Amino acid sequence: MSDVARTLQSEDSLGDTLDAIADAALHTVPGAEYAGLTTVERRREVSTPAATDDLVCQVDQAQYDTGQGPCLDAVYEKRTVRLADMSTETQWPDFTRRALKLGVRSMLSFQLYVQQDDLGALNLYSAKADAFDDESENVGLLLAAHAAIAMADARKEHQLSAAISARDLIGQAKGILMERHKITGDRAFHVLVRTSQKANIKLAEIARYLVDTGELPGQASR
Repeated sequence: MSDVARTLQSEDSLGDTLDAIADAALHTVPGAEYAGLTTVERRREVSTPAATDDLVCQVDQAQYDTGQGPCLDAVYEKRTVRLADMSTETQWPDFTRRALKLGVRSMLSFQLYVQQDDLGALNLYSAKADAFDDESENVGLLLAAHAAIAMADARKEHQLSAAISARDLIGQAKGILMERHKITGDRAFHVLVRTSQKANIKLAEIARYLVDTGELPGQASR
């Protein structure tokens, strides 16, 4: 587990970290045949950003479509949810019917993190009934603890990188406006902000558009 923790911390990007978590879960937790991560942004936008197989995305989509399943319970309400056998489970009937058709019989889900309105879960799947036991839960909880730390660090680094990139873009866009219209930096920034508000587009995207095209959105080419 120490080796796994070091591997997760050494990944270069957020995407690589998410993929590494899923892969580590697949090869570490007893009973796991497939693994994936679910993230919820602003408690509404649910997605599967990492999966060891396309089957994971299909099973997750069944949960998202029906609004029920162990993953959603784990991410919103509980820390750990074990589903022993889809064929006898009655708590999530719409989901289990679809999961069985996809060939999945059991699941194990762990809540990874809760950060304001953003949530995350680690999900494990098997084609066998009763694939997960107490050892699976214990190992999975330990892995989830390491994964949550690695994921939080990767998210912070990703956000910092995005902020630096946005700042650089805005600086380039200001330079273009200053040179073109012979205005001050403050005035150029005001133009960008006003365009952003009018178009209802993020400031960084306005800057990127100007840098890429030489024009502000809605501005006729000359």
